[in-house]
Amino acid sequence: MTAVSQEEVVNHTRTIVQGLEALRNEHTSILAGLNNTTEHPPAQVQQPVQNVPEKAGILQKSLDQIELGLSEAQIMLALASHLQTVEAEKQKQRAQVRRLCQENMWLRDELASTQLKLQASEQRVAQLEEDKKHLDFMASIRKYDADVQEGDSGHEHHNKEKQEESSVEYFPDDDGDERSALSPTPPAQFAQQVSAGYEIPARLRTLHNLVIQYASQGRYEVAVPLCKQALEDLEKTSGHDHPDVATMLNILALVYRDQNKYKEAAHLLNDALAIRKKTLGENHPAVAATLNNLAVLYGKRGKYKDAEPLCKRALEIRENVLGRDHPDVAKQLNNLALLCQNQISQDERRGVPRDEMIGKYEEVERYYQRALEIYENKLGPDDSNVAKTKNNLASAYLKQGKYKEAEILYKQVLTRAHEKEFGAIDGDNKPIWQVAEEREENKNSSSEDKKSCNSSTGPYGEYGGWHKAAKVDSPTVNTTLKNLGALYRRQGKFEAAETLEDCAVRSNKELTEQSSGAVQVPPPSHQEDSRHPHSSTGIKKIFHAFGFQS
Repeated sequence: MTAVSQEEVVNHTRTIVQGLEALRNEHTSILAGLNNTTEHPPAQVQQPVQNVPEKAGILQKSLDQIELGLSEAQIMLALASHLQTVEAEKQKQRAQVRRLCQENMWLRDELASTQLKLQASEQRVAQLEEDKKHLDFMASIRKYDADVQEGDSGHEHHNKEKQEESSVEYFPDDDGDERSALSPTPPAQFAQQVSAGYEIPARLRTLHNLVIQYASQGRYEVAVPLCKQALEDLEKTSGHDHPDVATMLNILALVYRDQNKYKEAAHLLNDALAIRKKTLGENHPAVAATLNNLAVLYGKRGKYKDAEPLCKRALEIRENVLGRDHPDVAKQLNNLALLCQNQISQDERRGVPRDEMIGKYEEVERYYQRALEIYENKLGPDDSNVAKTKNNLASAYLKQGKYKEAEILYKQVLTRAHEKEFGAIDGDNKPIWQVAEEREENKNSSSEDKKSCNSSTGPYGEYGGWHKAAKVDSPTVNTTLKNLGALYRRQGKFEAAETLEDCAVRSNKELTEQSSGAVQVPPPSHQEDSRHPHSSTGIKKIFHAFGFQS
């Protein structure tokens, strides 16, 4: 028997009701006619109609049955209406339950967020208890400044070596994804600045390093007032057109840039550039550093065509002053290549035909290859900049579909990282990429073969522990693992890709845990400092420690 839906039953019942009502009307009409005939027989009829009462009785019984059927049909329709109402109420209740479940989830999330805020508040309370350590820290800075001033008179050559290790500009930004990050390069050649008649004061270098630490932790409410007060004091004592003022403008501009205040940062960098050109000359390394930072700022705003000539001018200055094979020249080449590479990506999004960008691709490759050659010759194959530049060059190859060339560079980076920890490559000492490829080859083999493959994964056993076993904490190596994994996936080597990606995820987790346990810069002063950062006692103490007037 075919199942009938509730709606069909209701429709059939309504049809039957209509039929019964028509039948009732017909029976009523006939019965009325019979009764009329009985009471008023026609004159022409000689004899009374026979069996009329009997017929009338039958019709009355039939009419009663019809009435009963109509009553039952009305009850069925009412019952169906009631069931529909109950079902609607049931759906409403279900919707209410779903809404309550969602609200419960939201409340759970809100509770978790509140717990995190509570933990942050507890950490803040712990930081406030470190005021004594902060005062000790400021005392050590004051002692450091005194040591530098004493050393300036008797050990000029030693100071030059220390100056080469210091930084004037906000350095660096290139520890992340090399494909998109441009690094404001510090002019590390203070010795050349001394010979040109200008030396960065030790207190400015120390203040700059302190500002970097605060800015890296997002403590701009401390970093910005420090820069502004130092800038105000320098302008009062030395005048606006002074190299120290330009240095302070650079520092403040780069802090603004990290806050995404690009307009203010551009204004300060242009001001610093004008001062340095006026006081130090057009071809000074400090001018090149400011040009580079201004180019990086334009690059972050997507103005690559405006940034490129500035970066090329900085490269020209550094080549003339430092020589064509200096590491700072290589860093400038890296920045220039990154600007051109991002400009290519922008043109692709705008629909520029690839044929029109072939020359630009070749230009990017030349910049990277030259930078790589300089780094390898001057700093050695184990320098971190070599791996970064290889990653950048590999990304340029990927853009052009040169997968084989990119794969070779990625493997070189991972192989070198492996050799630094485990020694030369042999049959029992394999780099992580070779282990990944062996897993790809043996993915369809028997369990015994897979077990044999797993047992020959080199000195670190399970592939996921490679990063930890090799003690490699360079983000460049982690980026290389991800990039080569993505390349394997594009080539259909999914088992090899998963091997490298799993290793990258584990290594990234370890780096995050390490960074979360890093030592933090102590708070500037007491609890009221966070509420009034621009006039806080702690900032004034820091400011006085550097010999400025507040």
